[in-house]
Order: sequence, then structure tokens, then C-alpha cells
Amino acid sequence: MKIKRYMAVGIVSCMLLLFFCGCGKQQPKVSEKIQVGVAFYNQGDTFLGELVACLKQQFEKFGNSGLEITVMVRDAAGSQRTQDDQVEELIGMKCNVLCVNLVDRADPSEIIDLARKNDVPIIFFNREPVAEDMMQWEKLYYVGADAQQSGEMQGELAVDVIAGNQQIDKNRDGKIQYVVLEGEAGHQDAIIRTESAVDTLKSSGIVLEKLGAGIANWDRAQAQNRMQQLLSQYPNQIEMVLANNDAMALGAVDAYEKLNYTEGAMPVFFGIDGTEAGLEAVIDRKVAATVYNDKEGQALAMAKLAVGAVTGAGLETLAFENEKYIYLPYQKVTEDNVREFLY
Repeated sequence: MKIKRYMAVGIVSCMLLLFFCGCGKQQPKVSEKIQVGVAFYNQGDTFLGELVACLKQQFEKFGNSGLEITVMVRDAAGSQRTQDDQVEELIGMKCNVLCVNLVDRADPSEIIDLARKNDVPIIFFNREPVAEDMMQWEKLYYVGADAQQSGEMQGELAVDVIAGNQQIDKNRDGKIQYVVLEGEAGHQDAIIRTESAVDTLKSSGIVLEKLGAGIANWDRAQAQNRMQQLLSQYPNQIEMVLANNDAMALGAVDAYEKLNYTEGAMPVFFGIDGTEAGLEAVIDRKVAATVYNDKEGQALAMAKLAVGAVTGAGLETLAFENEKYIYLPYQKVTEDNVREFLY
């Protein structure tokens, strides 16, 4: 059993005990029925798939404690119009709380209007709506993580790896030539992750030279294609690849392997999210390091918040910021501690 598994089991057990057995606190009725609608932007997103799987497991734990919980999941396949229709469908199916991972974080108004009209609380997750939209109604919440922290940690990990290995500067020019694989054009998290990672490297004294960047929409196959395009321009110059998530870091590795680069000719790769594939890549030394996005903690917070939003019980046990936001911290993952994050 791994360290993280013990910690997760202990934390879940304690939080559930607090939730249901708090002395003097309102408790949900055993007969309470909760129908949860989960709408997310694209099932092809590896991290989101793992997060939704964790969320289902958490609802099962609550169900085993006496609540009758039904979970209905909808995939918008990257279309906000489709997601709007799916939310309307879920409300029509009597869902009394929604968990929504927006396709377009700047366009939640129709979903909010539908939910408010039917008095259905919304827990937005992973893609944070703009602050003005979150203020439209008191029953809007957000669960996620701080994108800037993830970028800073990625930069710190890169600083440590570069400082510990002079071979990364292959041309010995005192600079690290690098490329960036970005999640989406204009996406808040993609922009913040990139800027904070690069700023952290520069502020630590690492001299950088940016060769190029590619938009890969968080997708491994797209990242492979973008990396191959970059390699056609810079076949032997790239010394570091900063990817906004693990899937794109792995896509970059795929591109080098497809073109039969030797291990010594490859750059150093960094990801974010700590997906199962990303963690395995750290163990295999294909990816130097990643940043763990706490899907277990987010799923537990979302499940507690969903139950509390319907029953009124347990909300006081949650650590809100500004009464609406719950942020879970990232963690650095290296070859030394990676096995702690795998079950």
C-alpha cells in the first residue's frame, strides 16, 4: 500500500465522520434522495476522466452511508451549445444539484439562468468561471486548484533538474532553448501555467531562449503533431519542453520516439496534472517531473458540497474562500516520490 493511499483513506474517513456525525449539526435524512448531474467539456481529457471517476467513487461512499444518490454524466464533446442543452436535460430529469466543467469558462450565463430558474445549485469545477459570473447567484460554487501554483511548481522542478544536470544544455551556450505546448488558445489556466513556469525559471537565474510554441488543446495526439512540426524547424536545438499538462508532455515524447531520436538527443520534458500515464512516465524517466493536481481531494470536496447544497448539512466543514471557492493545493512529483501518488 502506498503512502498516499493510507492518507487518502484516513482523510476520507475523518471527513465523512465529521460530515454525518457532527455533534449538534444538522444531518441529512436517511431517506434523502439526491440526483447529481455531472456535465464536463470533453471525455477525451485524461485528467477530467480520472477526476470524474474519483467523483463517482466519492458519491458511492456517501450512498453507502445512507443517502440515495444517483449520478448522471454528460460529455459535451467540446461544444458549449451541446453542454447548455445537456444541462437543460439534466434539470428536466430532476437533478437537484449540478457539477459543471464548462466548455467555455466565459460563457456560463445560460447554464446559470437555467439552474437559478429551477433552484438547482451548481458546483463548477476545473474550469473557473470569471468572478462576475460567480456573483450572479448565491448557489454557485467552484472547486479546483490554483493555476499559478502549478506553473510555479513546474518551473521550480525544471530549475532543480537543470541545476543538477549540465548535459541538458547540449550546445553549451549557457542558455536553455525551449518550446511550450499550450492547452488552449486564450484559456486562463494555459496562459497562467505557461507564464508562471517561465517566470519562475528566469527569476531563478536560468537563461532561456524560446524557440517556439504550439497549441495542442490538452490532447496527446495533437501534441505529437505540434511537436513534430516544431522538430521540423528545430531538429536538434530543443533542450526543454514545458507542457501545460501530462498528456501533451507525453505527446511530445511520442513525437521524438516516432522520429527515432536516441535518449541522449532528447530534451527534458515537464508536465502538469499527475495523471496515471504521467506518473508512469516519471517512473520510466520519459518525463522528468510533473505537478500533481489533487483529483481525490477535489472529488471529495465536490461530493461533500453537492450533498450539503441539497441537504443543508455539512457545509460548515468545508474550507471556503469568499464563501464560494474551494482550492486544493498542487504537489511536486519527481522520481524520488512518484510512487507515493500511485495506488
